[in-house]
Parts: sequence; C-alpha cells; structure tokens
Amino acid sequence: MNSCEDEYSLDHLSIHSNTPLQPSESLPCDDLHNFHLLLKWCALDHSSSSAKAVSYLVFVVFTLLVPLISCLSIKTPKTPPSPVMDTNSFNVLVQFPESGLAIFGFLTLLCFFRIYSLRQLLFLDDSTLVKLNYSRELDKALRYLASILVPSFLVELVHKSIFFSSAEVSFPFIKSSSVAMNFVMFLLVLFSWLYRTGVFLLVCVLFRLTCELQILRFRGLHKMFDRCGSDTIEDVCKEHVRIKKQLSATSHRYRFFIIASFVVISTSQFVALLLVLASKSNKSFLSSGDLVVCSAVQLSGFFLCLLGAARITHRAQGVVCIATRWHMTLTCASEAVTPESDTDSSDNLYINVSPSLDLSSFFQARQALVEYLRHNNKGITLYGYALDRGLLHTLFAFEFSLVMWILSKVVVL
Repeated sequence: MNSCEDEYSLDHLSIHSNTPLQPSESLPCDDLHNFHLLLKWCALDHSSSSAKAVSYLVFVVFTLLVPLISCLSIKTPKTPPSPVMDTNSFNVLVQFPESGLAIFGFLTLLCFFRIYSLRQLLFLDDSTLVKLNYSRELDKALRYLASILVPSFLVELVHKSIFFSSAEVSFPFIKSSSVAMNFVMFLLVLFSWLYRTGVFLLVCVLFRLTCELQILRFRGLHKMFDRCGSDTIEDVCKEHVRIKKQLSATSHRYRFFIIASFVVISTSQFVALLLVLASKSNKSFLSSGDLVVCSAVQLSGFFLCLLGAARITHRAQGVVCIATRWHMTLTCASEAVTPESDTDSSDNLYINVSPSLDLSSFFQARQALVEYLRHNNKGITLYGYALDRGLLHTLFAFEFSLVMWILSKVVVL
C-alpha cells in the first residue's frame, strides 16, 4: 500500500509545474537535443498547438488510414509462382499488430508529454554519477534504436520493392497508370511502416534508458556503504526512498504499455504460427518477408523492455546483499576488511573500520536498515509483481506451453 501511495504522490506533485518537451537549462550542454530532434522528426512534438495538430494528423494517416487502404487496395496477381493467399493473408496479418503497438506507443507518449518534460520523464537530477554518465547512456539508447530500426528498414525496403513490382493497386472510381499508383502506394506503405515501428521502439528505448539511469543511482547507493559512520544509515535510507519512488513511478507509467504490448505480440505471434502451419503452399521472401520483419522488430523491442526491467530489478534486489555484508563487516570487523571481488565491480565493499568506533552503538539501526531493504527491493513491478528473472522464466514457460499446444493441434503425424 505504501508503494502505491508513493507512486501516486510522485506522479501528481508536479502535474501543474511541468512544461512538456522543453530542453533543460540547468545543464551547460543539453544532450537531450538529439532526442528532441528525434521526436520532431517522428511528429511527436507536442510543445505547441500546431505541432500537436501535425502529430495527430500524421498518427491517423500512417497508423490507421494507410494500413487500411493497403489491405483493401493491394492484390497479388494470381499467377502460379505467386502464393496469392499467403501473401495477402500475411500482409493483412502484419498490419494489425504493427498498428496496435503504434497506437499503444503513441498514447503512452501522449500521456507522458502532457505532464512531464523529457528531463523529468528520465529523472535527470543532480546525482553526481547520473550527471557524469547520463550522456553515455543517452548515446547507447540511440544506438539501440538504430541497431533495430536500420537493419529492419533495409529488409523491409527490399521486400516492399519486390512485392510492389508484382502487386496490383486499384481504387474504385480512380483511373491512373499502374506504375504511378504502385509507386505512390509503395512510398505510403513504407513511411507507414517506418512511423509505426519508430513509435513503438521509441517507447521501448525510453523505458530501457530510464532503467539504465536508475542503475547509475544504485551504483551511487552502493558507494555509500564504503563508509562506516552513524550518518550512513540516514543517507542510505534517504537515497533508497528516492530511488524507490522513481522506480514506483516508472512502473506506474509503463505498466499499461508493457502489458498491452505483451498481449498484442503474443496474439500476433500465435496467429502467425497457426497461419504458417496451416498453409500448404511454399513459403518465400515475397510471401512471408513482412511477417519475419514484423516479428523481429516486435520481439527485439519487447525484450529490450524486459531485459532493462530485469536488470534494474536485479540491482534493487542486490542492495540487500550489499547492506547485509556491510552490516556483517561492521559487526565482526576489528580491522580493514576487503571481501572477494564479484563479477559486478559495483558490489565490492572497501570499508576502513576504525578500532575506536563503537560498533555496537548502532547495531540495531543497521539491523533495521537491512530489514527495511529486504522488504522494499522489488524494482520494476507490474501491479505488485516484480519484473525480475523469475517472472521472465514464467513468461517463457507460458509462451513455450502455448506453442507446444498449437503444434499438437496443427501438426498431424
């Protein structure tokens, strides 16, 4: 109940004090400039009334109208080399999940930018480690986006070029040359795919970036355990409460997008699996290339979210281990202690214990701190369930069971 109250209070304290999409003035060099440019190029800039109107228009055209028109107007010629039913079926099948994910992504960004600036959305504060390393994390996030979007776009470009070279585009009551009509439809479909995919991946990258910046804060929290003064407990509690509120707010903001994406992606993948297994014709790049690209983008973006959430949740749970070792060291040590190195260098403790320090004077306070951290270490949650490695294993088992069930119903021995 306390976590819900914390995330509610954090989300509502600054509702009326934020200016959406304004660059930060407190930093000498605004490294968010590239993100602002990306939002403008994607028609997601809501900083003015005209920009909002353009954003809504582009969203309706490329997310709803163009996919609908393409499903109704594009037909593959019925020639023996062309798998007519497969090509048209796969084309229609791909449009629904792509548009669905773009809708959820657009609504998520729309809710964000009505309340928060980009800097507030990422919790860019005055933390020393965050100030020193956030620029690197921003560049890494843009590389994630480019590494998924650029190869997928190139494959989609090749597929659409081949597809429209043999496809027929026809509209009732419109007379035009087939070459010109095909070229216009080719451009519209390609831009529609790029827009919808970009919106979905942008939300995934923003979520992953938020989680990576929180990891920087946990590294700063780990360094606090290098000290052994009585003020360490108070400092650790304050910092952990602040991080906990930010993680709770992040969970609250993205939980609808994550759950909706999981439902859409799972449904589309299983329908595609049924369609592929039920089809009797030979599969080719022309017939199923769209499906391959769509599946790759969906899974890449979704796993980007899941792995980011699992990483930050693992860090949140690891604080208990750090605090327990710190407590044990101060309780038992009478000289400098350096534990063995772990695979994660941020988990190492280097505590210089003074012989004159009264270690028993704040034993109960240290014990209380360990118990507090043990009961407040969930990280990213979905309606109270920690999105950690255990939940990922559960999701994998669920998906694998469904795949095996579909195979048992379709494949006949």
